[in-house]
Amino acid sequence: MVDLENEEILWKDRKHWMWFPFSFTRYSVTKEHLNQEIGFFKTIYEETLLYRIVDVRLVRTFGQKIFGTGTVQIFNRVDTEKMIELKNIKKPKQVKKLISQLVEQVRNEKKVVGKEFYGMMGGGMAMMPDLDGDGLPDMPDMPDFDGDGEPDGPMH
Repeated sequence: MVDLENEEILWKDRKHWMWFPFSFTRYSVTKEHLNQEIGFFKTIYEETLLYRIVDVRLVRTFGQKIFGTGTVQIFNRVDTEKMIELKNIKKPKQVKKLISQLVEQVRNEKKVVGKEFYGMMGGGMAMMPDLDGDGLPDMPDMPDFDGDGEPDGPMH
């Protein structure tokens, strides 16, 4: 059994308001877990196993760019939440990269492969048609809302 109290914290931060960390939302990442502590009077503790994360995305509004923060969106195999947001955190690009690297590392250690996740996000891939006849469900084309040349859907 893993001793979560003594697990080494590789990153931690709070949700920021502008550049000030005035919030009762705390985030931390260990070698195998993503942890959230939300609230003051009523506190919710959420833990997500890193190997269950399917995709990681960074979103930065104009205001977040000005204040040096961003929101990392994490899509996971259906736990309590399909998407977890690390809102208004400092150094969001580095955090996204760290989480992605840790996810790959823990998946390799646990010998978890991507095919175990198909169809897990709300019925997703298992219910999609095979449009090109290759025997695999195909994702519909996702629109590019922000004009950066990349689709803006949850799987990209």
